[in-house]
Amino acid sequence: MKKMLLGAGMLMLSINSHAAQDPEAVYARACAACHNGQLPIAPQKGDKAAWEPRLAKGMDVLVQSVTNGLNAMPPRGLCMDCTAEDYQAVIQWMTE
Repeated sequence: MKKMLLGAGMLMLSINSHAAQDPEAVYARACAACHNGQLPIAPQKGDKAAWEPRLAKGMDVLVQSVTNGLNAMPPRGLCMDCTAEDYQAVIQWMTE
């Protein structure tokens, strides 16, 4: 019984660590308005040179910047229902 509960708990932890939303859909709904080039200081999707110094800070710092807002980016990056895992997935998707 203990092993079943432990296994179920581990399964729930692994499920919770994945993004709940599709990164491309979140980008289209909340991020594209600024990251498609309309806001010059926002790095565009796929612009490796623009993303490189940001990625060098680490994913935790980037997620914190989205959550709290940074410069012209509003808090939560206009995605009020996103989790930290969603933000991480969108950042990963944008940097590809």
